[in-house]
Amino acid sequence: MRVSRIDLKFRLALSVAALAALCFAVAVVSALLASNRSARMRADGIAQVVANAIALQEEQAHWIKGAPDASSGLQAVAVAVTDPGLCISYRAPDGNTLQQLCRGPASDQIGVPRVFSALYGMLFGSGIQAAYPIVSHGTRLGEAVASINPQSLIGQSWHETRRLAAVMAAVLFGLCVLVYGVLAVTLWPTRAIRSGLERLSAGDLSVRLPRFDLAELSSIGDVFNQLANNLEMALAERSALTRQLIAVQDEERRNLARELHDEFGQCLAAISAVAASIGQVAEQECPSLVCECTQISRTTARMMEALRGTLLRLRPPDVEELGLPASLEGLIAGWNSAGGDTRFSIELLGDFDGLSRKFTASLYRVAQEAITNAAKHAQASRVNLCLRVQEPIGVNQCGRVELVVADDGKARPGLAVKPGMGLLGMRERVAALGGRLSLAASSPSGLVLRAEIPVPSPWHETRDAA
Repeated sequence: MRVSRIDLKFRLALSVAALAALCFAVAVVSALLASNRSARMRADGIAQVVANAIALQEEQAHWIKGAPDASSGLQAVAVAVTDPGLCISYRAPDGNTLQQLCRGPASDQIGVPRVFSALYGMLFGSGIQAAYPIVSHGTRLGEAVASINPQSLIGQSWHETRRLAAVMAAVLFGLCVLVYGVLAVTLWPTRAIRSGLERLSAGDLSVRLPRFDLAELSSIGDVFNQLANNLEMALAERSALTRQLIAVQDEERRNLARELHDEFGQCLAAISAVAASIGQVAEQECPSLVCECTQISRTTARMMEALRGTLLRLRPPDVEELGLPASLEGLIAGWNSAGGDTRFSIELLGDFDGLSRKFTASLYRVAQEAITNAAKHAQASRVNLCLRVQEPIGVNQCGRVELVVADDGKARPGLAVKPGMGLLGMRERVAALGGRLSLAASSPSGLVLRAEIPVPSPWHETRDAA
């Protein structure tokens, strides 16, 4: 399951934006509550003004028979009251409305979203109505009622909310941009940390992180540098130990080859000579033994041939005297002359003259083991060895050697290839030289073994001296 990855700056900016949007939503609701409360207070005040105006009219016209002239009182107040959607009325004690004056709704009520209207209705109900008693000479004459049309309230609230929302949207956008910019500057060192981790995972143990201003990032940098130091020291110790083990192994191989050549080889030569002598005597005295003597000689010859192959693998020809190209060409020729269905080819590119003796010996061992593994386990029809030397480009750069052994066999990584002693030995030799060894499948079948090794510094010294 693939997990989507979001940039840290973008995620933090979204979090700040969400928090700010929540605060703005609370501010909008608070503004709506304040607007509704102000409208209710205004309606109460208008109802009181209307009641006082009607009572005053009644006191001035108390000598007139019948009910006070509510119309004149309402008209006097209506001139001063100009709120849109407002209705003022005079309600008799029996509950009947005797007179009512209303003003039409404002034009900003048009275009109000239904969602806002429904939300406003859920929060504040339908409209506002305020009543105030009309009392004259201790007698209750009725009530003055002031009501505000709900659509007018919704229109006015939407007009105010829209302006507030526009301002808040602009502020929110500016805040997000500002927060993202500040976070980008603050978290800029994380790019250096990521680059260092990528280089470290690629095998560059010389990478180090600088000190950062932030305490948390500085602690990460200190731990990273300590880890890189420990890995570099461990790898250096491992490489030194590997080189020592390889040197001991090569010395043991030379000793074993010498012992086999001096002891076992001499014994085989003696057996062959004795068998030949017996055969000559048997021809005259016991002809029936001639066949057995001939068989002994053939068996001894096969054993000598096998011994020569073993000695060649244990102690290859002197690479320093023959040169690496000649030694590898002899190796390929030996495998081609051994018979079988697999054909071997070689491709040499670059200048091999400046490579040191130990370096070329290690390269020969790696190539020899790779060719042997391909010949024995790949079940391939063709095996190609390519060795390329790349000279350094700049003064501070080092040369590189690329060794590639490709076959068209049936082996696949993880299936036919097993971490045996041959592959392990190649990895140790390549690692001791500071290089990397990799295996990859080729199309349509087969394996490609690739070793990339930096040329050691003595190569530069030799080239400069030349």
